[in-house]
Amino acid sequence: MLQALSIRDMALIETAELDFRPGLNVLTGETGAGKSILLDCLGFVLGWRGRGGEVRPGAAAGEVVALFAVGPGHPARSFLAEAGLPAAGDGGEALILRRTATADGRRQAWVNDRRVTAETVRALSDTLVELHGQQDDRGLMDARGHRALLDAFAGAEAGLAAVRDAWAARAAAARALDEARERVAAAGRDRDFLAHAVAELDALAPEPEEEPALDARRRTLRAAEKIREDVARAAEALGPAGAEGPLLQALRWLETAAAQVDAAPGGPLDAAADGLGRVLTDLGEVAGIVEGLLADLGGEPGELERVEERLFAIRGLARKHQVAAEALPALAADFAARLAAIDDGEAGIARLAAALSAAEAAYDAAAVRLTAARSAAAGSLDARMAAELPPLKLDRARFVTEVTAGEAGPEGRDRVRFTVATNPGMPPGPLDRIASGGELSRFLLALKVCLSARAAGLTLIFDEIDRGVGGATADAVGRRLQALGQGAQVLVVTHSPQVAARGAHHWQVGKSVVRGATRTEIDSLGTAARVEEIARMLAGDTITAEARAAARALLEG
Repeated sequence: MLQALSIRDMALIETAELDFRPGLNVLTGETGAGKSILLDCLGFVLGWRGRGGEVRPGAAAGEVVALFAVGPGHPARSFLAEAGLPAAGDGGEALILRRTATADGRRQAWVNDRRVTAETVRALSDTLVELHGQQDDRGLMDARGHRALLDAFAGAEAGLAAVRDAWAARAAAARALDEARERVAAAGRDRDFLAHAVAELDALAPEPEEEPALDARRRTLRAAEKIREDVARAAEALGPAGAEGPLLQALRWLETAAAQVDAAPGGPLDAAADGLGRVLTDLGEVAGIVEGLLADLGGEPGELERVEERLFAIRGLARKHQVAAEALPALAADFAARLAAIDDGEAGIARLAAALSAAEAAYDAAAVRLTAARSAAAGSLDARMAAELPPLKLDRARFVTEVTAGEAGPEGRDRVRFTVATNPGMPPGPLDRIASGGELSRFLLALKVCLSARAAGLTLIFDEIDRGVGGATADAVGRRLQALGQGAQVLVVTHSPQVAARGAHHWQVGKSVVRGATRTEIDSLGTAARVEEIARMLAGDTITAEARAAARALLEG
C-alpha cells in the first residue's frame, strides 16, 4: 500500500506531502490543474518510462520519495530478497523509493537507501502499483497476460506448478533420448574403424608406463651389445685359453734349444724360457676371464630384437591414433565402450524412449487438469462479469473468456483471451477493438472488481477511467470503485462528482501563480471542503446552494 508521497521541485510542484490511506482515494481538480503531474511524479519514482522527470523551472534538482507498506507475504518482499536489497524499518514492512533528477538530465534511484538502476525500480514497481486507464496497455488490455490473470482468479498455482515440473521432466527426457540417438548414430558411422582399432589394441595390449620401461631396457641392451663386440675382438686377439699359438711354439723352441746347449742350468735360454712360460700363464688367465665376460654379456638370445619390436609397435600405434603412448590403455577402454554402446544402443534408446513417453503422459495429464481448471474458472469469471456489467449500464453486453487449444509449453497448452460483445447478436471480439472508450473503462473496472483477489497488496490507480460516463452510470462506477477499495488500495483521478463522493479520502489538485511563477498545489480535503469541491464539479464556477445540497446528498450516499 502507498502510504506517503513526497515531491520537491518537480514539474510545477515546489513541495507536496501526501499521506495516502487504505480504501478509495480520489483526486479531483479543474482541467489543467495538474492532476496528471501528480501521476507523472508517482510514475517517475516508480521508474515508468515516459512518466515525469522534469525538474521545476529555476530549480537545480528535483526529488520524489514514495513510502510503501509491504507486510508479510507481499510480493515486494520476495523481490527485495532475490535482488539482495535491504528491508527498511518497522520490522522490515516499510519500503522507501527515492529518485532524483537534475536540470541537466541526470537521474538516480534508491531503494531503502541502496542505489539501484531504473530497471530495478521498474521491476519492483510491478509488485507495488498497477495503472489502469482508457489507454491502458498493461495488465488487462494485454492478451498475453490474460492466461496469468485467469490462473490467479482460479487459484491454479498448484496445477500450474505441476505442469511446469512435468514440462521440465519431459524436456529433460527428450534431450536424453536425442543425445543417446546422436551418440549411437555417431558410433555406428565409426563401427568398422572401432572394431579394427579394438582388435589391434587388444592384440598389442599396451600397459600403462610400458613404453618408457621398454625404452630404458632397449638402451641397456644396446649398450651391452656394444661392450660385447669390443670384448669379443679382444678374445679373438688373445685366442682361446690353452690353445696352440705362436707364443707356445716359441716356448717349445726355446726349451729345445736350452736342452741342446751343454750349459749349466739357469743360463740365458732357461731364463728366456721361464719368462715366456709366465707370460703364457698370464695370457691364459686373461683369456679365461674374457671368455667368462662374453658369456655374461650374452643375455637372452634375441631379447633386444623383441624389445625393439614391441617398443616400435607401441609408438607406431600411438602415432596412428594421435595420442601419447601412455594414453593407449585408456583409448582402448574408450573404443571398447563405444563399440559396446553400439551393440547396446538400441536397448538404451528403447529405455529412454519409454521414459519420454511416460514424461509426455505425465505432462498431458497435468495439462488436461490445468485446462479443466481454467475452463471452470472461465465460466465462473464470465458469470461474475455478467453480474457486474448491468449496474455499469452494460446490461446488453457479454463478456466471454475464451480458452482454446494452443501450443504446448511450460504454462500448459491453452490460449486465453478476454473478449466482449457490446451488441446482441454480434460475436465477441478483443476488448480494445470492440468496446468504445466509455465502455472500455467500465469493462476494465468490472474486470478489476472480479479479479480483485489478485490485487492484494497492490495499489490500483485508475486515471480518469470514468471519462465519458455520467449520471447513474458514473454512480455505478463510483460504487464499484468503492467496493474494490474494500480489498485493495485504490487511487482514482476523476472528473465525476459521483465517483469523488464515494472516496474515503479526497485530495484536490489546484494551480496558482506565486510571484509570477505557476505552482501546482495538492490539498487534503475535510468534510466541508469536500462539499465545496463536489459542488464545483456539479455546478461549475458558480456554486449554488442547490449544488451544495446535491453534493451533500452524494456524500451521504
